[in-house]
Amino acid sequence: MNYFKGCLLVLLFSVFCTAGLLAQKETRLRYIETYKELAIKNMSTYGVPASITLAQACLESGDGNSKLAKEGNNHFGIKCHNWEGEKIFHDDDQKNECFRSYPKAEDSFRDHSEFLRFRERYKFLFDLDPRDYKGWAYGLKKAGYATNPAYPQLLITIIEDYQLYKYDLSGETLPPPPSELEKEREYSAPAGTNLFQISLSRKIMERNGVPYIISEVGETWESLSEDFNLFTRELQRFNDADRETTLVPGSVIYIEAKKNRGESLITSHVIEEGETIKGLSQRYAIKERSLRKLNNLMRDEEPVPGVIIKLR
Repeated sequence: MNYFKGCLLVLLFSVFCTAGLLAQKETRLRYIETYKELAIKNMSTYGVPASITLAQACLESGDGNSKLAKEGNNHFGIKCHNWEGEKIFHDDDQKNECFRSYPKAEDSFRDHSEFLRFRERYKFLFDLDPRDYKGWAYGLKKAGYATNPAYPQLLITIIEDYQLYKYDLSGETLPPPPSELEKEREYSAPAGTNLFQISLSRKIMERNGVPYIISEVGETWESLSEDFNLFTRELQRFNDADRETTLVPGSVIYIEAKKNRGESLITSHVIEEGETIKGLSQRYAIKERSLRKLNNLMRDEEPVPGVIIKLR
């Protein structure tokens, strides 16, 4: 009698477990169906594989059932990091930690893509084949997105169990990786101009459509101004430098005025430790005054690490 009771209990337990797993699978399928088009759209805009976006969303939000997802539309567990929007507090690694709260889920998905696209530590991921979801999964762990050593395999399992790789677009339909957009490009000076004559003997590069050189040992503002047929103060203004600024060898020196906004595919930058607005101005060939105006920053105000700086 006890034997049959034991068998019955085992059978009932198996039925309940199977039912639970089926219910979880059904919930996850509905969640994926709800957000797959959004993940594909964001992939075409930012380059983050749709499979990775969906797998991370499933894992981080509990298929949309977590407190952060339900109450704060935060589907990726992104913490505040100097966030200036609405906030939600939740126990995570520590008690009552601050997380970002969004008006709608679409904002969370977009912020996740921007979080990866515009942070230095994740930029190497965009050099991978966009359909290399395994490379992305292990790369996220390497870059410090998660502390769980099993994180890559958890993502890969979700992607393969639910065939999320079928939503990944080919490289031809994606924006260029950050490394491609920021690499050195030689400037093509118009024939017959002073710049053209100089370019025959000196390398002239360009960023954001603005020509620049790399200063060499022994050069001064005065000597470069003479070489490029400019006033000394004019050259300094092109580089947001004052009269007392010393010209350091190896510096980027623009020889035409910088732009008021960045290139179309480089829209934001996340501030890292030690970065300044003047430094970003030189890096992206955008006038310092314009950068401050775009981001509502006072003349001497510097953003803290984690803040997203708009470039256009």
